[in-house]
Amino acid sequence: MSAATVGSPALADPASPPEARGCIRVHERVIEKVVREASASAVGIPRRDAEVQVAEWSGGLAVRIAARLPIPDLGDTEAIRTETPILERIRGVQGALAEDLARLTGRRISRVSVTVTGAVAPERKRVR
Repeated sequence: MSAATVGSPALADPASPPEARGCIRVHERVIEKVVREASASAVGIPRRDAEVQVAEWSGGLAVRIAARLPIPDLGDTEAIRTETPILERIRGVQGALAEDLARLTGRRISRVSVTVTGAVAPERKRVR
């Protein structure tokens, strides 16, 4: 008997990829690292400054983020005037993060809670 007669019809057709069998396990720490990286990127802070918690909730994932929010230099009145209000910024972060995390993890994101723990203004550079 040849391999072509023994193999399944799906394998004989190169246009249709074979279906893999088995299970896929993703450890919690991997999900947490993905959430931390995406959260830090969405807020605009270094990854080490984002505190995240991930839990199963209502058939999906619940994500809690605590971070200091970057703000413009307080001496730059034009930047302050054009800055989006904090609540609007956080709502935007929540929505974008829920979409990104659902795409990255392949899981439904049931909830995204963001706690602003402070503000981070850029350091002024001294001119000599």
